[in-house]
Amino acid sequence: MPAEPPTEPRPTPPFAPAAGRARTWAEHRAVVAALLAPMPAELVPLAHARGRVLAEPLRAGVALPPFDNSAMDGYALRAVDAVDATQDDPVVLPVPADIPAGRTDVPSLQPRTAHRIMTGAPLPAGADTVVQVEHTDGGTERVRIFRAAGVGTSVRRAGEDVELGTDVLPAGTLLDAPQVGLAAALGVAELSVRRRPRVLVLSTGSELVAQGTPLRPGQIYESNGPMLAAAVGEAGGVGELLRFVPDDVADLHRELDARLALGAADLVLTTGGISAGAYEVVKDALAGQGIEFVKVAMQPGGPQGAGRLTHTAGSVGVVALPGNPVSAHVSFEVFVRPVLRAALGHPYPERPRVTARLAASLTSTPGRRQFRRGVLDAVAGTVREIGGPPSHLLAALARADCFFVVPEQVTALPAGAPVEVWLLGA
Repeated sequence: MPAEPPTEPRPTPPFAPAAGRARTWAEHRAVVAALLAPMPAELVPLAHARGRVLAEPLRAGVALPPFDNSAMDGYALRAVDAVDATQDDPVVLPVPADIPAGRTDVPSLQPRTAHRIMTGAPLPAGADTVVQVEHTDGGTERVRIFRAAGVGTSVRRAGEDVELGTDVLPAGTLLDAPQVGLAAALGVAELSVRRRPRVLVLSTGSELVAQGTPLRPGQIYESNGPMLAAAVGEAGGVGELLRFVPDDVADLHRELDARLALGAADLVLTTGGISAGAYEVVKDALAGQGIEFVKVAMQPGGPQGAGRLTHTAGSVGVVALPGNPVSAHVSFEVFVRPVLRAALGHPYPERPRVTARLAASLTSTPGRRQFRRGVLDAVAGTVREIGGPPSHLLAALARADCFFVVPEQVTALPAGAPVEVWLLGA
């Protein structure tokens, strides 16, 4: 009997549905959240602090203002010396000194005199009020005062904004322009902030090529990696791309191990290779390595993976997202973005949410929470779907400014029905 010809190696069997019910989106988010601890603190120069989150309270090392100073251009004097001043019967006082802002050798004020003073300049000892220049004749040697000013008028008292030694910003404060300005006014050169999470974004697929390269039949430009790295940056992290890993288990392990050996990743984010096909390289490589692959009751983004991967330099959390671009982006928004921001100690880890009315009726698959792409009309209070449910419509995703949620038990919604809206870019 002739020998049978050698058989070709068989591909991995398709993804088998997990026993029991699918995981809810909230359950899967909790699994992902456990993968990333709060980030440690680091000192950054004030010029690089915008957009970061304070790791410890900001304490005032000086008072604000640090000294009594003038709130107006005008004349510093004793209120009692001009109490009777009127337009028809002005008070006339000699002006023995000028006090510009920044003067450090400020002479004391003698009774029945006035010092010309500029905004922000130190109030001289003996003065208790400032008459603004508009209520005088602006004299330089003698000044005619046409309106009285009570004690404390146009005077900024030392410490009235910030008292020395007080905490002016709590830990967890998101630093924007006003907060950076306050720190600068306090003389702070560096701030203690949470370190940005470092996320290694891994794109798999032998069909993927770099932008600028002519496409051959069956090839596509790789978009998920740049999109997710940008999303990581927008969330406050630092995204690093590991691109064009082919659909080969050994190659994936080699590339990933080499990068993780450098110890520069807090989280690994993969896209593609986890669904129900025969060649799902991420699932083939990482299943049984601490990464669990599940079905989540949501659309888009049903196939998901998460867990901790042990490597030569330790272990790292891995979140495996589906490969269709809309599925990858929605999954990032639902599962990864809030976890990155929580690790930063961000005061608002979630996207802002509002309620709006549907602009048109729709139907939905039962048993899955739908995250539909939409455009919000804030004036009318309505949201309209853009692009429809398919998870490959990247152009529609790029035009959307929100997601709106269709709950699992809902199969149809009429126009005008209220829905929860997640605001993107806010």
